[in-house]
Amino acid sequence: MSSKVPNVVLNNGKNMPILGLGTWGSPPGQVAQAVKDAIDIGYRHIDGAHVYQNEHEVGEGVNAKIAEGVVKREDLFITSKLWNTFHRPDLVRGACEVTLKNLGLKYVDMYLIHWPMGYAEGESLFPAGPDGKTLYSDVDYIDTWREMEKLVDDGLAKSIGISNFNKKQIERVLAVARIPPATNQIECHPYLNQKKLMAFCKSKNIVITAYSPLGSPNRPWAKPGDPVLMDDPKIVGIATKYGKEPAQILIRYQLQRGNIVIPKSVTKSRIASNFDVFGFELTDEDVATIDSFDCNGRFVPIESGYGHPHHPFQNDEY
Repeated sequence: MSSKVPNVVLNNGKNMPILGLGTWGSPPGQVAQAVKDAIDIGYRHIDGAHVYQNEHEVGEGVNAKIAEGVVKREDLFITSKLWNTFHRPDLVRGACEVTLKNLGLKYVDMYLIHWPMGYAEGESLFPAGPDGKTLYSDVDYIDTWREMEKLVDDGLAKSIGISNFNKKQIERVLAVARIPPATNQIECHPYLNQKKLMAFCKSKNIVITAYSPLGSPNRPWAKPGDPVLMDDPKIVGIATKYGKEPAQILIRYQLQRGNIVIPKSVTKSRIASNFDVFGFELTDEDVATIDSFDCNGRFVPIESGYGHPHHPFQNDEY
C-alpha cells in the first residue's frame, strides 16, 4: 500500500504528514511491531518521546523497514520530545543525543519541548520529595528554547516545536525566537476542542498536532465511570451514519479542522482502520455537532505539576 497521507506545510517550508502513529503508553515489547505494521500500512509519521521509554523499540521498527527497503529515512517523519528534567540549557543537546542513539537515527524531523514546566534535574524522570510531591526546576522554558534552536543549526532536528503550551507561553517563546515553533502538540478531541488555542496558533502560523484524539481510553489514571469518548452515543450515531468506526470519525474530525493527528494503537487491524480516513468526509453540520461536545474535558491534566509557575492549564484561559 502506498502512502497517500496529505502533508501539512510547516512555517519553515518543510512537510509534515497530517496523520501519524502515536506511541505514548504503548505496551513494552509491542511497539517495534506496531511501528513496522504502521509503515507497511502506509504511515510515514511516527510520534514518540523520551519519557515514553520505548524509543529503542520505535527505532528498531523504523530501522527494520529501512533495512528491508520498504522506506528510506527521508520518507519518514519522526518526532520526539525533550523531557521536563532536561530543560536546563546545558542538558538539552545531550537529551536529544540520547533520543537519537535510542532511535538509531542521525536526526529527528521534529523535536518538541514536551511540557513548559521543568522538573528537578537528575536520574529520575518524575523526581519527588519525601512528601511525594514533584520536585521542580526553576529553569525558564525561554532559555530552553534557545538551546532547541541550536539543535536545528547543528542538524540534530530538522524542525522544532512545543507541546502543551498555552497562549501566553507561546507568546513568550515567539518574543525571543530566532526559529519560531513549527507545531504545538496539544490534547485535542471533541470534549476539549481547543477552538481558541487553534485560532491563536493559526494566527501565528503554528500548526496544531492533536494528541489523545480518541480520548486516551487506556490512560493509567482513568477511573470507573469516567466518560469514554468512543462510546459517546452521538459519536456512535455519526459513525453508524457513515458505516465507520467511532475512532475513524474522531480522526476525520481533526483532519477536517486542519490539525495533524496522532492516534495510538498497537493492534494491526486498528492501526489500519485509523489510517482508512481519507475516503470520506464529514459534513459541516457533523463537524459543528462534534464541536458542540466541548466541555473543557481534559483527560491528561498532569496534576503532578499543579503549583508549578509554568503549569499550562491553571493560569490562562487557553
